[in-house]
Amino acid sequence: MKSEIVTELGQAHLLLPALVAEGLAANDRIKIRLSLLQAAARHARDPKAVRFDLADECRAARIDPVAAETLVNGASLCAGGRITAPGLAHLGAAVWGDAAAMARAVAAADAASGGEAKARLSALESSATFEADDVALSQIAQLTSVSGDGDSLHRLVMDLHKALNSLVASQAEEVIAGAHASALLPQDRLVVEAFMRGVEATRKLKFNHPGLETTAARSGARLTIQNDIGETDAHVVVINIEPDAVTVIYTDVHLARAKFFTGLFRDFAVQWSGLEHRSAVALAEEGGFYLVTGRYPVASSDARDAFLQALGASLVFLIDWNKARKVLREWVSKSDAVLILDWGARHRVGHRGFLELGGADFVAGAVRHATPTRIGFGERLDRALGRDAAVDFLKTALRVATEALLEGSSERSARDRVEAALVSHLQRVDATLLTVVIRQAGLAREIAAAIAQFIAERQVHGTTDGTALAARAQRIEEKADRIAVEARSEIVRFDAGPSIRRLVDQIENAIDELEQAAFIASLIPGDMPAELLDLLAKLCATAVFGTEAAASGSAAAAEVPEGHRVDSEDALAAVGRLIEAEHRGDATERAVTAKVLTGGFDLKTALAALDLARALERATDRLAAFGHILREHVLADLST
Repeated sequence: MKSEIVTELGQAHLLLPALVAEGLAANDRIKIRLSLLQAAARHARDPKAVRFDLADECRAARIDPVAAETLVNGASLCAGGRITAPGLAHLGAAVWGDAAAMARAVAAADAASGGEAKARLSALESSATFEADDVALSQIAQLTSVSGDGDSLHRLVMDLHKALNSLVASQAEEVIAGAHASALLPQDRLVVEAFMRGVEATRKLKFNHPGLETTAARSGARLTIQNDIGETDAHVVVINIEPDAVTVIYTDVHLARAKFFTGLFRDFAVQWSGLEHRSAVALAEEGGFYLVTGRYPVASSDARDAFLQALGASLVFLIDWNKARKVLREWVSKSDAVLILDWGARHRVGHRGFLELGGADFVAGAVRHATPTRIGFGERLDRALGRDAAVDFLKTALRVATEALLEGSSERSARDRVEAALVSHLQRVDATLLTVVIRQAGLAREIAAAIAQFIAERQVHGTTDGTALAARAQRIEEKADRIAVEARSEIVRFDAGPSIRRLVDQIENAIDELEQAAFIASLIPGDMPAELLDLLAKLCATAVFGTEAAASGSAAAAEVPEGHRVDSEDALAAVGRLIEAEHRGDATERAVTAKVLTGGFDLKTALAALDLARALERATDRLAAFGHILREHVLADLST
């Protein structure tokens, strides 16, 4: 138990079982050490008659028998009725230390009796000093005697041992659901069991890391549960349970982790204090830690137990939390690293499995093996994949690592699963970029539909505005150019597959042809014959049909990485429609050419009809080329 921080928090009664055990062990040691003093004194007086024979007793009390034998057999008389022996000063210091441990245990249960024992000990210690490995024979006799009117160390030890035995009887320890408990009332068992249900529910997620030892004790009207969490000296949680409230006292050397801890209970009406920085001697690095206190009003025993269970279950997610946060910060922002750890806690995944399998190396290995050309050394994942995809991938890494260790799967299997997840996310990046292509296809349709509407109005001798048509088409084409420029920048940043850039380029070429067609349409004569307008209207409808196929095919292709077979089928069907549009466009353009060359049209009418037909036909050619690239892209996705 982390006795310094527990004492600092005013919860010393929790230490009593451990202190009593320590005091009893000290009693065993001090008796042997006093016997060693007496044996050394006898050997010094008569070296031939007395030899060391306490080896078994020393081993039982965990005292080095070799050092003890050296001390006893090396003892000798010196001037002034004193003896000297190798290690005598160390033995004397250990004697006083053992006596102090016994007095400390008694004081934890009874301050008055403990204070009296400490005063006796202080007086005795001042009258018997061990200097430079020598001591007076009279002082050894005084320390070890139990007769006479004066006090002695031996008598004090006997009194302290009697008090400790009484404490053992009154503080009988039991284990409740894994918690070491003492002095509990019958009703306390259910409360401790509720907390331990939470601890045990997630304990497995710490894997090989030590921690989560729990003690419980009653002091007056308050039941106190303490958990040491991990190995950091100042990292503990103390929970005081009273009839009307549960009070949580949490200490941590990391401010960010303390804030994370309080955030885990946002579903409970806990009133948290402000985080206070405190310091204490011998606690953590530089003696500093943060303290936060939360009060949860008890509405019912069920609500209390649910809160305690949530508390117990949360603690495993604090072990090595800062280490995991530092690893995740290599790949995403600070805030997203915490978000991922919060997700891991809420979904009972945790991060210890992730660290067990290498942490940063676990992710870096997936990057090196799965995407060596798309993510550079030291490059953050949120820059390579985008923020949402990077966060989702790292969540997957945490989940896969935990599942692999719990299931007993091989590390190689876990790494393969993470690599596959990374490849899938990169495919989704390509799918995201396809949304740009979908927008471009939509703009292409706007121009094609505007030309079709213009020709339709001419067919019924309606009013048309050629200047407005050309201006609108130009605005759309300029917008499409800006989108293409931004898309190419994103393609370079994400190092997307080459088919994405080719799709962007090809749809942009189709838009250029349609913008040119709109310009020509704006200039056709007002008296163009109906037979030519009918053919041009048919060609416009084909162009609209092609742009719609391009948009729907791109949308379906974007869903292919998600593994939906119907999307791949829809995308390939759209490719078929694009090729069909090209064939229809070729046939209609030839029909226009034949009509112009065999008819008796004036030069202006003939040139306008031919140029418009050829521009629209070239647009369908560009859309067909787009379809062939889209087919390659879909088939490549299906093969991975």
